[in-house]
Amino acid sequence: MSPTLLQTEISHAPARKALDRAREVLQIEAAEIEAIAARLDEQFETAVQLILHCKGRVVVTGIGKSGHIGGKIAATFASTGTPAFFMHPAEASHGDLGMITEEDVVIALSNSGESDEILNILPTIKRLGTKVIGITGNAASTLATEADLHLSAEVSQEACPLGLSPTASTTATLALGDALAVCVLDCRDFSAEDFAKSHPGGSLGRRLITRVKDIMHTEEALPFVQDNVLLTDALVEMTEKSLGFTAVVNREQALVGIFTDGDLRRVFAKGVNPASTTIADVMHQNPNTILADKLAAEAVELMEQKKINGLLVTDDTGKLVGAFNMHDLLRAKIV
Repeated sequence: MSPTLLQTEISHAPARKALDRAREVLQIEAAEIEAIAARLDEQFETAVQLILHCKGRVVVTGIGKSGHIGGKIAATFASTGTPAFFMHPAEASHGDLGMITEEDVVIALSNSGESDEILNILPTIKRLGTKVIGITGNAASTLATEADLHLSAEVSQEACPLGLSPTASTTATLALGDALAVCVLDCRDFSAEDFAKSHPGGSLGRRLITRVKDIMHTEEALPFVQDNVLLTDALVEMTEKSLGFTAVVNREQALVGIFTDGDLRRVFAKGVNPASTTIADVMHQNPNTILADKLAAEAVELMEQKKINGLLVTDDTGKLVGAFNMHDLLRAKIV
């Protein structure tokens, strides 16, 4: 039984209200971040330099929602070349303060700037000589005035309609943390390769560190034939090496062509006799190639662009050194 018009309107009404509220939330939070961006001053520049020249680690601390945000900020620093960790302020007063040294920089997060857990450990941190960057929503708060540097995450309103749940304020704090991490990254000339070193287990890391030479077939596993052999001999080579193609080289071992499974179907459709046809008569000349030192991710882009399932690998002189297909890229989890 199909729904009536009234039922349809009733079921869609909450969705429309939700979409309106969602847009309002995003607009409020975006506006608050823009306002903070406009207020940035030399305090932020000093904070970047303090972190950049830190000989120890960046220790991020916060309680409640600020603690969750602090964990993300610490993780962002760590993954972008700045040693960092999150310290729970309640645990800190029960022994974890021993993780902090005078060479560290502490980033303390508190929207009110009056969180007891933060203020309780602040004197001990300062006695160590550790520099403190406070990020709060209240420039007149205890944390803001006691910290060596203060960054304002003040917002004019929360996105929560009750004005109670931290929403715009936590987003603003997270954005400030991201801004600090990215600026430090930029000052360090941190590269994609550097990023990959701390992400070897992730798909992004693999794409940034895996090179063609790491996945290609070489030597006995490399399919290739001389350009004067019969097509039947080339078929034997293709079957034994199981890559779906074979390279074709001349007497000097220079690459001159490629023959694929697709080419085989096409020549059979034309009635070509493989026992009397040389591979040179049916191969593709000037095949697509890639250098062994190129990233495997670059090979994926080339294969997608050319709509091919395999690539031949050459050295700087054009000599054939390897080959691989899409299955090799899948096994390496590059795609």
